[in-house]
Amino acid sequence: MQLELLKSATERVVIKEQVPRTYHVGHQSFTAKNLCIRSEHNGIPYYTTRWDALCPYIDLSAEMIACARRPLIVYALPPDSQYGVPINDHYGLVDVKSAAFWEDPRRARKFGELSKRFRQFRTEIVVIPGMRLDVEAMLEMGGEHFKKCEIGLEEIKGFLDYVRDLDVLIVRCVDEAGDEVFVDVSILMPEYGQIYGSFCQWNERHRNRSPGIYACLVVCEWGRDNGYHYYNLGPVGDYPYKNLFVTDLQPIYAVALVPPRHELWEDPTSPLFTDFPPGAVNQLYRPDTEQLAIRPAVATSAL
Repeated sequence: MQLELLKSATERVVIKEQVPRTYHVGHQSFTAKNLCIRSEHNGIPYYTTRWDALCPYIDLSAEMIACARRPLIVYALPPDSQYGVPINDHYGLVDVKSAAFWEDPRRARKFGELSKRFRQFRTEIVVIPGMRLDVEAMLEMGGEHFKKCEIGLEEIKGFLDYVRDLDVLIVRCVDEAGDEVFVDVSILMPEYGQIYGSFCQWNERHRNRSPGIYACLVVCEWGRDNGYHYYNLGPVGDYPYKNLFVTDLQPIYAVALVPPRHELWEDPTSPLFTDFPPGAVNQLYRPDTEQLAIRPAVATSAL
């Protein structure tokens, strides 16, 4: 079935099909039924996509725009996409190839302290094809994390859909008794020279050892030794622990398609105002003048 791009991006095209059609774009597949995930802000409903919680660089297509419920917010569009505007946050990238990163005295000291805390534990690193994962495996690795972050089954399935043709890096750490200290899961994205940190679940008994930060260090070391350029830590806003690692910032691009009189417009704390700069909502295409450059992060104080 041939679809046209919406004349008005704020209106949804109702698609009637006896057999739901599966569409493909980038690493994603979807139907009109499973595309959207209901979210809310201060009790006001809106929709994101099923890849939003756990995946990077979500491709957009005319079919997605037509199928999606409204209001829709699609975060983290690819840096080379024609869609999306830069929002008020950035991806934090770690240049794991940079000698300056590893030789920085502050980082070298912190990394040494982290490694010492975990020296008596066993850390295992494996790379597996994403197609080998299933819901049961995902819940085993991240069930507590998903519950805490309100990540639902459809978003877990979105992750599995995204990685079906990609490899996944899994880091596990266990203590002397064989109990899990943490498990960290990243998506390998060779087309961007990146490792994307998807989620990390750790044992609260070991919180004082900073297991999540140590997991980041292990992934950085693996990326350096295996030919990757960047470790993508995801959005940096409100995550000060990432300052220890971040060397570069990359714009995050997003699309918000919101009807004119929707309640989100009435709430000044909604994503339309906190995430998007003025005039950017309902702007589908990326400005021609927009630069795709990754820029150095501003140096911050030690943790």
